[in-house]
Amino acid sequence: MSSFGDRSARILTRSIASTQTWLNDTLTSAGRANSAFIRRFRNTHARERCVIIGNGPSLRNTDMSLLRDECTFGLNRIYLMFDELGFETTYHVVINRHVVEQCADDFRKINAPLFTTAPNRDFLDGATNTAFLNTIVGLWPYFSPDASRGVWEGYTVTYVAMQLAYYMGFSEVVLIGVDHRFAVSGTPNQLVESTGPDASHFDPRYFPKGFKWQLPDLENSEVAYRLARQAFEADGRRIVDATVDGALTIFPKRSLEEALAK
Repeated sequence: MSSFGDRSARILTRSIASTQTWLNDTLTSAGRANSAFIRRFRNTHARERCVIIGNGPSLRNTDMSLLRDECTFGLNRIYLMFDELGFETTYHVVINRHVVEQCADDFRKINAPLFTTAPNRDFLDGATNTAFLNTIVGLWPYFSPDASRGVWEGYTVTYVAMQLAYYMGFSEVVLIGVDHRFAVSGTPNQLVESTGPDASHFDPRYFPKGFKWQLPDLENSEVAYRLARQAFEADGRRIVDATVDGALTIFPKRSLEEALAK
């Protein structure tokens, strides 16, 4: 049973999110238009399946051709694989400010609806087909069932994609490329500069030499993933992990072929 303090923290978190949303969505015409754009996606995929594509090296051992007719979420720099795939993802999500700042021109060229957070207007303001999500800042980890009101970043862009998938009504989410391990180590969330070809992602060009990025926070991202599993299963939905040899243990494991079986 949660304590009074725990419940108070949750209430305050929701209160902060609600106030921020109201301010952002009502005081400017751009805010109102952005809010309306996000609401267009509510329950548009009810009872459907989607695949969230991580960026781990395991993608190189995954039969990506199986995704050609699936609804997909691409994350961060997955577009480096588009030419090889022969198709683009249905939706695209990028959150990290450093990634957006260094790759803004690339993200402006994305054809799919692009979801990012409000602070990234600094780099993507005026970009077409782009949703700027409010970021929930509070005292308690949070799974947002209503992305139009805001999302909790959860230390990983994958978690934001899960909240969007829930908002869109998907009943099943399949994960691939979420390896949950990295070739580098250090203080979580520390900003570092890449020293050479990237061995932590599917393409050595992903974070090339000189690229600034933040080290992963695997422990806190697991807190977020547990919240996502709880939220989906409480509503009769599910998330399954079809990552090849992935290290994440939060979700039920399936092969991609099993997960996509009709």
